[in-house]
Amino acid sequence: MLSLSTPDLSRASFSRFRTPTFHLESTVRELSLYQFQVESHRLGKEIAEAFDRNPLLPGVVLLDNGQFEGMISRRRFFEHLSRPYGLELFFKRPVKSLYRFAHSDVLCLPSSMTIVMAAQAVLHRSPHVLYEPLVVEMAANDYRLIDVHQLLLAHAQIHQLATELLNNLYQQLETANRELQRQASLDGLTQLANRRKFDEYLQQEWWRMTRERQPLALILCDIDWFKSYNDTYGHQAGDCCLQTVAQTLRHGVRRSTDLMARYGGEEFAAILPNTDLDGAFAVAQQLRSRVKALDITHGGCVPPGVVTLSVGVASQVPSSASSPQDLIAAADGALYRAKERGRDRVVVCDECDDLARDA
Repeated sequence: MLSLSTPDLSRASFSRFRTPTFHLESTVRELSLYQFQVESHRLGKEIAEAFDRNPLLPGVVLLDNGQFEGMISRRRFFEHLSRPYGLELFFKRPVKSLYRFAHSDVLCLPSSMTIVMAAQAVLHRSPHVLYEPLVVEMAANDYRLIDVHQLLLAHAQIHQLATELLNNLYQQLETANRELQRQASLDGLTQLANRRKFDEYLQQEWWRMTRERQPLALILCDIDWFKSYNDTYGHQAGDCCLQTVAQTLRHGVRRSTDLMARYGGEEFAAILPNTDLDGAFAVAQQLRSRVKALDITHGGCVPPGVVTLSVGVASQVPSSASSPQDLIAAADGALYRAKERGRDRVVVCDECDDLARDA
């Protein structure tokens, strides 16, 4: 008995107006499948008439007493009918006789196979059967056909989707990596650059200023009497003080090339490329004034007052004969003298002399 599925043909027609949406796990069952299976004793004429009525049918599935026997593609069917004596030989004879001449290797797939796997199976076939329709086994003794072109179009859509997903994933990974790098460079408490970032940036700018023969300045700041502040108000208040001072210092350096970092416990450092001693001193004055203007009560210092900074400043033109450690040592020495001279002040160190410039 000839079996044609009108709903499947309607579905194929509908797909012209709306492209189905597939995903990575879509199976061949989701494609537009054609049901055209006949017992192999049916006449070739009946098959030809069915093909004429349904121009989208890619082939016919042959059954022998309900069991799968094979498949003849539309192209091979009409090719053999058009040969000399083809009509006389096959038109009024059982289609089984034509199948003996027109059959080819048949790829039969389970309906649960993914479209991606099915496309791979198709592309591994021999070239002479590459574009032959595929047979899909829906259930026992229930077979459908897929046009290879339709399968490959679906596969192309899935490939595009996979590419977009991979690109999105790559962008997400890039964003996540940048965020991880940012987090790895930040001090968790103050959200300033951490010591690791300070060391990297100082080395980077040292060599850049060496090439450009421009000055590089370093400011080291220390919160005065911070240990006694912790002892007086507790470590939680001390952390809050550090955070407030850090944000004030961060807003005190405005150029994109300047870096403010947490150097140690209560120590902060600013790296200022292309900055001479006078320019660095002006920035240091501003930082010290900003912190003092916060008016954070400090009852643990002598005499009691507010939180202040001691600041050491150094600047030099880097060269191959010196190193970043020389600049750090100079700024650290100036900071030590600022504390020694009474704290709450800025001390500048140059290569010739130490100049105490109190702001």
